Parts: sequence; C-alpha cells; structure tokens
Amino acid sequence: MTGLIFDIQRFSVHDGPGIRTTVFMKGCPLRCRWCHNPEGLSREIGLQFFEEKCIGCGSCGKRESLADAEKCPAEALIVCGKEISEEELENEIMKDCIFYGTDGGVTFSGGECLLQADFVSSVLKRMKSKGIATAVDTSGFVPWQSFEKTLDFCDLYLYDIKAADSDIHREYTGVGNELIISNLKKLSSLKKRLWIRVPVIPGVNDGENEMKRIADIVSGLSSVEQLTLMPYHSLGSERYKTLGLKYTFDKTLSVPEIEMDKLKKIFTDRNIAVK
Repeated sequence: MTGLIFDIQRFSVHDGPGIRTTVFMKGCPLRCRWCHNPEGLSREIGLQFFEEKCIGCGSCGKRESLADAEKCPAEALIVCGKEISEEELENEIMKDCIFYGTDGGVTFSGGECLLQADFVSSVLKRMKSKGIATAVDTSGFVPWQSFEKTLDFCDLYLYDIKAADSDIHREYTGVGNELIISNLKKLSSLKKRLWIRVPVIPGVNDGENEMKRIADIVSGLSSVEQLTLMPYHSLGSERYKTLGLKYTFDKTLSVPEIEMDKLKKIFTDRNIAVK
C-alpha cells in the first residue's frame, strides 16, 4: 500500500507530547480561508514555483509537468507531493526514534490525514508494534469508518474545533460541522485521549459567544486532556502563490494578547485545561 505525503517534519514539539515526527498527508475536504498548509489541500501531486529562486535559465520550459521540475537547477520549481510505501515511511520515522524518549512519537497530519485512513492505520499499526507512540491530527470531517480503522493503533487524537455554529463553519471552511462534532463525541464516548485545538480567527470565532459555545461542547466531553487556543497567523499565505492559488483571508488581522487571555478564561472557568 502507498500513501501520498507532502512533507515529513522532524523534531516537532507542537503536534503532541514530546519530540515527534509529523507526517503531512495530501488532500483535505475543507477549504479554511486561513489555511497555513496549502500544500495539503489537493489530493494530487503538483508543482510549486518559487519565483525568488528562479535564475531565468528557461530549463523548466512551461512549468507544466513533473519532468519540468527535474530540469530546474535552482530548485525554483519543485514537485509538491510524494507517493510513499508503508515500508519506506516506516524507515523514515524510525530514523528519529532515538529522540522520542518516553513521551515523543509520530503524528499524522495534513491536509486531512484520515482521507487516507487505510494507509495511515496500517503505518500506525507498524509503529505501535515497535513501541512508538502515535497520534492523529484531524479536522474530524471524515466518515466515522475512517476513525474506526485507527482506533486500535492511535494513542492520541489532536482534534480541531473551528466553530461551534455550523453556519459560521460552512461560510469559512466550506462545510458544516455536524459530522465533526458527531465524530468528536464518539471518540470521547470510547474514552480516546483528546487534545482539542481551536484556531482563533479574527472576525470568525474570536467573539465571546462563539467561544462559549465551543467551551460548552468541550466541557461535555469526558476524555479531553487539554485545549490549545492557536492565534491566527498568515505565515503560510506566501506559499499560495507558489501553488498558483490565491490567499483570500485578510493578512493584516490579528487577535491581541489581552483578548486571547479573555478567551482562555472562558475555558479555564469551566475547568478545561488550556495550554
């Protein structure tokens, strides 16, 4: 079996406990306007062009094929995406195992990694057989059957909640949140370890009422260990151009630190641990 990835990030400290290897899978069913991993949106292998690296040699021709990227001496044109076998990915992950210690491990992210649930679950199983801790970072917008394939091999789910109001969720991500909330409740009912991650997006979910509704959802779950509020940033916006895409969210917006503190209090007042 093979999977389609766009990156392997080593020594990650933000995608679960300890030091981790994060595998980024291609393909996502959401179209969040603020997405900072545009390389993961498409389910296909594509091209990225970094204009600032281009030396104008013309070797890449019309930049239309993967073969054109191989001709670029400056690596201004590169292939975005790679098909990889279970064995090859296992070997890449195991290169880092010496750094994991007692807390670290491997995290599958994206895109939405559970769009490739068969592949991900198979590699998770391989990792568990070697004693490696495992995590899945997910938007939750996949059929429950995709989660079922990972349940026996995933130690921790990093679960995004982008909005409690389904209309808001649909306006800014392209889909409603009913399936997402349903899957989240099922994971909690099975006592699966959950870390909730909430991107705080100016003008979208940073209002007190919306955050209270998110807090209500989280407080009704029994297996949430912690919640992280992630302030909006536009660091990935420049990569849209390299993929021939347009970044449509306002890059000038931000959430002041004093406002972030107020939002954190909404959760701590409900005895939800905020990291």
